Amino acid sequence: MPTAYLAAEDFTAQLHEELRRAGARVTATHDRLLLADGEAVASAWAANVWHDVREVAIGSIGDAAEKLRAVQRNWAMYAPRHHRRASLIQERLPHVSAKPLVFPSPVPTAPLGSWTLLAPDRLLYAAHCASPFANGELAFVEDRDGPPSRAYLKLWEAFTRLGARPQPDALCLDLGATPGGWTWVMASLGARVIAVDKAPLDPTVAEMPGVTWRGESAFALDPASLPRLDWLCSDVICYPARLLTLVQRWLVAGTVRNIVCTLKFQGETDHNTAAAFAAIPGSRLFHAHHNKHELTWALLRSGAAREHEPSTAAGPHHGSQ
Repeated sequence: MPTAYLAAEDFTAQLHEELRRAGARVTATHDRLLLADGEAVASAWAANVWHDVREVAIGSIGDAAEKLRAVQRNWAMYAPRHHRRASLIQERLPHVSAKPLVFPSPVPTAPLGSWTLLAPDRLLYAAHCASPFANGELAFVEDRDGPPSRAYLKLWEAFTRLGARPQPDALCLDLGATPGGWTWVMASLGARVIAVDKAPLDPTVAEMPGVTWRGESAFALDPASLPRLDWLCSDVICYPARLLTLVQRWLVAGTVRNIVCTLKFQGETDHNTAAAFAAIPGSRLFHAHHNKHELTWALLRSGAAREHEPSTAAGPHHGSQ
């Protein structure tokens, strides 16, 4: 059976190149949806992966809805073309709640299939998909008062997708912290946070209980100067290759249990460095819905405190979700 990869919005070219490097042969393109032969391969730039894709002829709107209901209950529509007709089909399917999550909440556990119209009379669908969210789009009920920037949404999403987050009194390090969106997230969870940045934090974040600011460079920081850490988080602006060197230094030091970092691509996408991150044993690499030209990389040690275990619907450890 073929596999379909739904590219993160605006990053179809990155996904196509990633699949080429992985040896997956793309046989058809349907806007952001790329079809390839064989089993799924690791694909950080895919917002969602459709497994065991099937194509069927449909005679009418009702026929399409009946065929999908016969497979399973819950379906998410992807309709870059024939949108009106697709919407009429979706209206005949059981309603699937798409309410924004209140952080921290677990990911949905109910299976969610995906479908699209290749033509008015051709239906493409997959009952099993990697993401439990429609088209891989995770939305939150936003906090418009507490955080100093919207960067907090990236860390909320990372913790949600990973199924793990800092617990109260955990010791966390935030590299490149200013203005303090990620520090705000961890401090709001009751963690103790050492925020490292040459520029000072937003005053409201700096005054939060458990927050300590160190006015120095994240790259000059010596791991030996800090106690053992439960979490290291970094949204620092730098080339991915430089971030990889920093992460490797902390891995060698062995003084941090869990790591979440943002790989920020400036200009061309550095696929080689992304692959080097993905090759670190036990890690996950994915494009979060709240990422821009970025990927999120995470490494959880066996002792990571978890609120819940990710459902099998969330996909493989390295992949879209």
